[in-house]
Amino acid sequence: MTRDEKVQAAQNTSTPPEVLAQLSRDEDWSIRQIVAENTSTSPEALVQLSRNEDYYVRKEVAQNPSTPFEVLAQLSRDEDVKYYVALNPSTPPEILAALSRDKDDVVRRRVADNPSTPPEVLLILMVDDDAYVREEAEKNLNRRAMRP
Repeated sequence: MTRDEKVQAAQNTSTPPEVLAQLSRDEDWSIRQIVAENTSTSPEALVQLSRNEDYYVRKEVAQNPSTPFEVLAQLSRDEDVKYYVALNPSTPPEILAALSRDKDDVVRRRVADNPSTPPEVLLILMVDDDAYVREEAEKNLNRRAMRP
C-alpha cells in the first residue's frame, strides 16, 4: 500500500477491522495516529495504540469516543494526555471525578467543560480556586438547564 492508500484506509470508518489492526502497527507514527482517531478501530487495537511511545498517537486514543473505559483510566494517569481524557465525552464519571481533583487547572477546566461530567462534580468545581474552572462548570450546568 502506498502512504496515500494507508491514510485513506486509516481514515475510513468502513475499513475492515483487520486492516485497521494492521495499520495500527505501521512504522509511520502518523498512520498509527490516524488509526487511533478512527472510531471504528477495534478495542484491541486501541489498547495497543494506548501504549505507543508517540504522544500524538496516545492523544488520539485518549480523545476517541470508542476507547475502552480501562484504557481511558490508564491514560488519565498519563501526564501528557490526561487533558484529552478529560475532554472525551465517553470518559466514565468516576474517571472525570478523579480528574476533577487534578492539580493542573487545565485538566480541571476540561472536566468542567465535559458534557458527561456528573452534576455533583460540576457543583464542586463551581467553588474551585481557579476562576476559569468555576466559569466552565457554571456554563456546563447552565447548558444542561437549557435543554428541554
